[in-house]
Amino acid sequence: MSSSPSPPPSKPYHEILGVSEESFDRLEEHLDRRVHDGLAYRHLSNHRSGVERGTVLVAGTVVRGFPKIPRTLTVSTGVPEHFDGPVAVEEKLNGYNVRLARIDGDVLAFTRSGLFCPFTTRIVRRELGAELEALFDEYPQTMVCGEMIGPENPYTAHEYPGVDSIAFCAFGWRDCVSGRPLSVPERRDRYESFGIPQTRHFGTDEPAIVADGLREIVEALDEEEREGVVMQSRDGSRQLKYTTSAANRGDLAYAFSMPFEYGQEFVFRRLVREAFQSVEWGESNSTASERAHRLGEAILCSMIESIEAVAAGETVGNRQTVRAEPETVDALLEHLRDQGLTLVIDEDRTTNGERVVTFCKRSQSTNDRIQNYLDGQIVDV
Repeated sequence: MSSSPSPPPSKPYHEILGVSEESFDRLEEHLDRRVHDGLAYRHLSNHRSGVERGTVLVAGTVVRGFPKIPRTLTVSTGVPEHFDGPVAVEEKLNGYNVRLARIDGDVLAFTRSGLFCPFTTRIVRRELGAELEALFDEYPQTMVCGEMIGPENPYTAHEYPGVDSIAFCAFGWRDCVSGRPLSVPERRDRYESFGIPQTRHFGTDEPAIVADGLREIVEALDEEEREGVVMQSRDGSRQLKYTTSAANRGDLAYAFSMPFEYGQEFVFRRLVREAFQSVEWGESNSTASERAHRLGEAILCSMIESIEAVAAGETVGNRQTVRAEPETVDALLEHLRDQGLTLVIDEDRTTNGERVVTFCKRSQSTNDRIQNYLDGQIVDV
């Protein structure tokens, strides 16, 4: 990657973004400036002035952020209310959202918040280098949108059949500058033609038919402890998501394993999802009680495990394993530490020329507060 400064844009950034000069002036105050490996860029951590969170200004061009997908709590009414034409149903994967773009001849990966990720960049180049180069040769202004999934994942680890370490799976194809999506059928055909893995497609039908059949799909995904579904209009302009109970429980278990890091709103939203799903599915008292029991276990047992871990002198946090070439792992660890994270290395070994590292992103507040309470600090609750 070139270490020279980014060239000025061919036209003002406010014109590229399609906003007024005044709006861009306000936006600039909220742009984070970063340099990584000689690449100077700015990114937007939160939605501002009509510009999506994660939008990146780099090398005189723009990489648009991925729009936030709304959620329905009741499928039977939410789907027909949101869509007025055919709806495509695809799987929502449990990993981390990335966008790939070719900048100055290099394929780069950006996370949801707009951070350049050296680890993801190296992984996708290694696994899909030829396929992506062919895609960008033909469609240079494309923004490839997808999910990094698998058990050896530095951000969100989850088991998926056929994924031993980490893999990329596409779910969107957008114009890099405008953010306009490609239609679902055309997007799926293009990715298939280039050999790019993509999310599972459950079918496309009218809103009422999709609403009637969605429970069966979600229940099957729930049994496999998968994330859920994303529904889209055929042209890709409207989206809606719905998650499984297993995903909600997983989120709650994760949050309560670090109980002093996540707010009440995070927990409340997931409990609301569970309550609405139970009512819409017409669960009996016994079935609803089983759901409540599983939720209670996810919440309480994970918190108990964390308290016991701190009491035993262990570190509580987000524990992950990654596997890649040594220089790729080095780049990832440096990237995470540059973000202010405290990493505790549990295991570091080399297997078949690859470096395999298990590390914990230490949860400072949770570790400190649990220890204080174990030491007898009084709480006014």
